[in-house]
Amino acid sequence: MIERKFETAIQQIRYEVMGMVAKMALDGELEALKKTIPHRIIQGTKPKFRCCVHKERAIVRDRAFLAEGEDLPYSDGGLIQVIEPACEECPIYRFRVTEACRGCITHRCVENCPKKAILIADKKAIIDYESCIECGICKKVCPYDAISDTQRPCIKACPVDAISYGENQIARIDQAKCINCGACVYQCPFGAISDKSHLVEAVQLLKEEKTKVCAIIAPSIASQCTESTLEQVITALLKLGFTSIHEAAFGADLILELEAKEIIEAVKKDEFLTSSCCPSFVEMIRKHYPSLADKISPVVSPMIATARWIKNKDPQAKVIFIGPCISKKAEAMNENTQNDIDIVITFEELLALFFAYNIEPSECLETPINEASSYGRAFAYSGGVSTAIQHKISLLDPGCKPKIVTCNGSAECAKLLKSVKDKKADFNFVEGMTCQKGCIGGPSSFNHSGKAKSFIDTYSKNVTSNQKECMEEIGKDINLTLL
Repeated sequence: MIERKFETAIQQIRYEVMGMVAKMALDGELEALKKTIPHRIIQGTKPKFRCCVHKERAIVRDRAFLAEGEDLPYSDGGLIQVIEPACEECPIYRFRVTEACRGCITHRCVENCPKKAILIADKKAIIDYESCIECGICKKVCPYDAISDTQRPCIKACPVDAISYGENQIARIDQAKCINCGACVYQCPFGAISDKSHLVEAVQLLKEEKTKVCAIIAPSIASQCTESTLEQVITALLKLGFTSIHEAAFGADLILELEAKEIIEAVKKDEFLTSSCCPSFVEMIRKHYPSLADKISPVVSPMIATARWIKNKDPQAKVIFIGPCISKKAEAMNENTQNDIDIVITFEELLALFFAYNIEPSECLETPINEASSYGRAFAYSGGVSTAIQHKISLLDPGCKPKIVTCNGSAECAKLLKSVKDKKADFNFVEGMTCQKGCIGGPSSFNHSGKAKSFIDTYSKNVTSNQKECMEEIGKDINLTLL
């Protein structure tokens, strides 16, 4: 196995833990040996990152719990959980008075604080944190910008205010608000927030010799092939035991016809729809802008469309989706789609499987895959959905000119939804992706570089299939809606 390069030490640690869990599961030794994982990962007596090896081992133990698909013993459940021993070192208080305070006599910070939480001592401002509500007014009115704002990265990253902190200043996730976008997982500098894995289930499924297991790969997988080609990854997947490999981009092609017709109707009615391919965007609407829930397109996501196509051909087949997205795990468990996808694993977890099976993609031969169109493959990045739909509409109804808005990232999604909540929209379709740059910016990707999109562009253009069967004919017997 080559020595893998990761963007952060956190990715490296997650890879080591998940790889070890997957290897033990493959060898049938997980129950017997899982308690040894902390000592196998953290060896010796000197810590690498924390105060002591005992704390580092406690954190690895809890990472292993999540990698095994178990809830942390102190958590309230949920797909994304906080590893309490790892949650540390973040600023306890958001606002602090710095040395820039000149002790001015206007005292705007004192006069404008709604809770009287600013006091003057020795001609300097101080904050009474028991009274402070972190409204930020003091910072705004200070003429010297002497009050710093050091908001916790997880709270800053969360687009729906689902993270707070309670006893011992440990982060907490409000599952009623959480949209499983994984921004907190990616942005926490201590790796204290992580998602539950289905790695063990995937290994067990792949070990069943008589079971046909099909993989669906997200189009953004092309952006992760920095040490091998996509065709080599396809071969590596087959070596894992998958019977066949399919593109989620093929599902995108399947739904384009129906999606375009929905938007054409919306134009006629002077209404609008939102995209449904990003599950976190869908959850943002359902949980935080419920008055707009009827605007969500009833068309299923490319992942679900591909899975239904597979199971329409072979009802006994099992389907594992592989992508950069944590919220796809939640989508797979939705009551309307829970029979379509059997397991979801991320790109990080896929690397752990390759480790467990001792498979190195860069050493594999190439196996071509040519199911999808360039438009379906472009769903991987922000703007790709809009471009594909505009193209399809131009073929179906050249006179139809819908106004389409693209929201790149959760901040843009929230801003647009808030603006139209109580007002009439001046557009007909919203493409919403909560990750910056789209799926290539997913929290469980291991390549977030600026070159990621160029990989997708090459992948999108490298279409050799003529797709002789029209997509409408292929999908005519498949239910492509959530209704």
